[in-house]
Parts: sequence; C-alpha cells; structure tokens
Amino acid sequence: MIAVIDYGAGNLRNVCKSLAFVGGDILLTDKPAEIERADKVVLPGVGAFADCWQSLQKRDLVEQLLDFAHSGRPFLGICVGMQLLFDAGEEMGDWPGLGLIPGRVVKFAFESLKVKTTQPSNLPTFQPSNLKIPHIGWNQVQGCQLCHPVLNQVTPNGYAYFVHSYHAQLSDSRYIVTTTNYGYDFPSVVAKDNVWGIQFHPEKSQDVGLQMLKNFVEI
Repeated sequence: MIAVIDYGAGNLRNVCKSLAFVGGDILLTDKPAEIERADKVVLPGVGAFADCWQSLQKRDLVEQLLDFAHSGRPFLGICVGMQLLFDAGEEMGDWPGLGLIPGRVVKFAFESLKVKTTQPSNLPTFQPSNLKIPHIGWNQVQGCQLCHPVLNQVTPNGYAYFVHSYHAQLSDSRYIVTTTNYGYDFPSVVAKDNVWGIQFHPEKSQDVGLQMLKNFVEI
C-alpha cells in the first residue's frame, strides 16, 4: 500500500489517480498509524515551501515521515514535496526541511545571466536575460544517471510539465538523476538511496511522468 500524505497541499486527487492508473494501491491519509503501516510514501506538494512545512508540523507529521524514510522504505516527493526533502528552503524566509537529501531550495536567479549578441563591429555585447519566474510549461528532462530505477523505460530527453519558482541546489551532485535547463541547469529528479524526488508534475507529464510513477510503484 502507498500512503499519499494529505496535509492540505493541492493536486492530491490527480496524484492519486495517476498512481492508481499505473497500478498503485493508494491510501490518502494524514494518520501516523496508517503511514507507519504503508509500504511506500508519496509526499506531494503545491504552493510555498513555508506553507507546506508548517502544514506538516501542524499535523505532527514531520517525525513520522523521517522515521518512515529512515526505515529504508521507498519515499517519493513531488514538486514542493521534493523540495521539502532538502535541508532548508529560502521561500518566504529561511525554513528547515526534512534533511533527507543534502542541499537547499533557492529561487531562480537570472540577474547575472547574459544573452550574447553580435554588433556590426563583431564585438560581443550582452543583454539581461528575459526568462520569467515562475518556470511554467513543458521542458526537457536530461538524464545524468541513466541506470537509476526511476528512469527505467523513460523516454530519453523527454519532456515534462513544470510549475515552480524555486529549485534544489545540491551540495553533492551524486544525488542528481536528471537535470533541466531554464537559464541554467537545475536538478529535476533527485535520489538518495530509498528517497526519490521529482520537481515537475509527473501526473501532468504524460508518458514521461507516468513511467516514473510506475517505476516507483514497482520498485
């Protein structure tokens, strides 16, 4: 049984439907006893890092989720649920995370990015990037660890659907499974042992996302 954590985050219905579609036995719950009995956990998330963290705290779920992850059972974070896997997040202040994967969650920073152009004199000049925040829409997922189980039978360099203004900044690149470029490369799928994280919305990402969810269900 897969416990999908209900802590007031949005999009729970679509996540549950997608997991069930790929063969998952799903229980939507916020009850510690039911989480403890689960075989796997999925932590979804929509909204701000701070709000999601506070919602977990109010439901006394932080220690329960840590205990579950440390038990070695499969644990998947999606979107803000992935961001909560890290040590800290800087959205709406500086907030702690679950600390399951080393790193921080930071805002996209394009101020120093420049787009190269060529003047008639053939001397390069630079203009500020016009990339917008949040990063919304379809973007390419590029594999770094092609042998990782989360990428089993996933279309190489396929596209997934993103909606986010912040991204993970890992202190150890060994835990980066895929990257995506939006001005610069950022981690779009991460994994450390039994803990996996997907930044994009797999439930909205057609074959690429559904196959990743299927891989989690079947692991």
